[in-house]
Amino acid sequence: MNAHTPEVPWPRLRRLGVGLAIAATTALGVWTMFRILYVEGISPLEMAIIGLFAITFGWITMAFWSALIGFVLNLTGRDPLSLKPRHSYPMRPEGSHSRTALVMPIHNEDVLRVAAGLEATCKDLDDLPQGIEVEAFVLSDSTDDEVVAEEKAAMAELQKRLEGHCQLHYRHRDSNVGRKAGNLGDFCTRWGSHYDYMLVIDADSLMSGTTVIELIDEMMANPRLGLLQTVPIPVRQDSLFGRANQFAAALYSPMLASGLSFWHATAANYFGHNAIIRVDAFTDACGLPELPGKPPLGGDILSHDFVEAALLRRAGWQVRMRTDLGGSFEEMPSHILDYAKRDRRWVQGNLQHMRLLGGRGLHVLSRLHFFFGALAYLSSLVWLAILVISTIDALIRALVPTNFFTSSSQLFPDWPIAPPNLIMPLLIGTLGMLLMPKVLGLVLGLIQNPQAYGGRARLVASMLLETLFAMLIAPLMMVFHSRFVIQVLSGRTVAWDPQSREGRALPWKEAFRHTWLWSLIGALWALVTWAFTPSFFIWLTPVWLGLVMAAPLVRWSSSLSIGRALRRAGLLLVPSETRPPAVVGELRVAEAPPPPATPAEPPREVPREMPVQSFREHGTESAPEVSGEKPVD
Repeated sequence: MNAHTPEVPWPRLRRLGVGLAIAATTALGVWTMFRILYVEGISPLEMAIIGLFAITFGWITMAFWSALIGFVLNLTGRDPLSLKPRHSYPMRPEGSHSRTALVMPIHNEDVLRVAAGLEATCKDLDDLPQGIEVEAFVLSDSTDDEVVAEEKAAMAELQKRLEGHCQLHYRHRDSNVGRKAGNLGDFCTRWGSHYDYMLVIDADSLMSGTTVIELIDEMMANPRLGLLQTVPIPVRQDSLFGRANQFAAALYSPMLASGLSFWHATAANYFGHNAIIRVDAFTDACGLPELPGKPPLGGDILSHDFVEAALLRRAGWQVRMRTDLGGSFEEMPSHILDYAKRDRRWVQGNLQHMRLLGGRGLHVLSRLHFFFGALAYLSSLVWLAILVISTIDALIRALVPTNFFTSSSQLFPDWPIAPPNLIMPLLIGTLGMLLMPKVLGLVLGLIQNPQAYGGRARLVASMLLETLFAMLIAPLMMVFHSRFVIQVLSGRTVAWDPQSREGRALPWKEAFRHTWLWSLIGALWALVTWAFTPSFFIWLTPVWLGLVMAAPLVRWSSSLSIGRALRRAGLLLVPSETRPPAVVGELRVAEAPPPPATPAEPPREVPREMPVQSFREHGTESAPEVSGEKPVD
């Protein structure tokens, strides 16, 4: 391996250390909760609360320790894998050569936005180093005839505009078999032999030329590297909801990703886009099977990215994450309802992963990725269950008279024993761990790059605004996710349609139509607890308030005028606005579709097989041996 390629010292020791820290912190929190509830015995309801609390507290603990590790690494400028100071230099061997396909799978997308984003990315690739070749490939499996006709015209025009910059190919397949994974598999089996790597981008992705080159460079330097994932940051958001999420991602995501990368090491995850993949490795190891049974938990594997990362790792390839590259961007839904619709699709895909936990030959971290991906949505149902059970327990205590004499022959009463004074420490500790990632991200921003967020005062104000907004919408997202999980587990499936990313202010009627039930439940919840247990009503305020205000939150957070007013006030600013990269600044979406035209034919096909993998059996195949290299941990 090239001397410049970062190695990963002590991967098992890292995972052991982080695992022990998470386990010890979780055990302390669960024991504290047990001591609070165990006064004169413990009821079945309280046992249920403790079990559910253990799940949610463990989830919070993992995020806390990952954020703390990422904070230290970013503050000291250390690479999360090598633990050495970060440097930027060519790593590929001298005289080496590679060909990379910049592949964009699309399905009934906004054609003009697709063409604009791809053009901006390709034109940022003008100064490629010697030995690196890049071509673009648009892989369409759109099913709408009008969209397909518009795609062909737009790609024909784009091929002309990119002459001298980047060669562009367009392919439309008539079926949507296998969805996005099948689309990429079709590319690999027909044209993959022409390329060493494929850099997968989504219809809303943007990547700077510098980032593309660095990804290719690292792949060329490390012959055991199968997949290298970047941290895509949302851009071009105008609504309050979009800008709050954009700000949170810009400030916190690189730090959190560094912490995760520290202990994931060479068994990182794949987000499905903005990542570079070794074509031979992907073709040989990532043919996805259908899951037995009917949808939603059977059939096509919907969230294919986690599974492909696991299969690459099982085959002996490294799967890494680059957390220091700033030129990887994406767009996102601009309001809560579209965001929830996207999550509904992911809920179904991620719950499928629970069926793969026992797959043969998988790395332990791949199993954890499957479990945590499902838990990200299951935790909402767990949280809701804790709140409901706690409410029932509080009402029982308030409505059932206390019996101080449990025996007819008893001379002295059984006076109630006060619980240990642990409630406030547990509450403060839990809130502290929940908020610590935000506080640590803020500290990094204040130290390293405050002007990119509008200055220190505006950065602090923006962080407080984003935190308040996140707290208010959390109960609504909780009930959305809980409902989605119940729907999937009860057998209801969903269509995976293209995402809506264009900003629009929702009308009040639509906001009320999707939230009136949750607002009614929140109001009744508040009234009942206020009437019978006022102290519990106060503790429950963040939950019922977010539900009661659901419609106004959905309506106001979709507002483009509010979002733009905040930008003018210097709030929720992000580096892509204060110092826009060229690839973002050059994005220009055409206002009218081009005239009908036919794009040039794609290159000559070189057919190859993509074997379907099995999770019930696994052989001894692995990545090719590299002279003098240690086995992948």
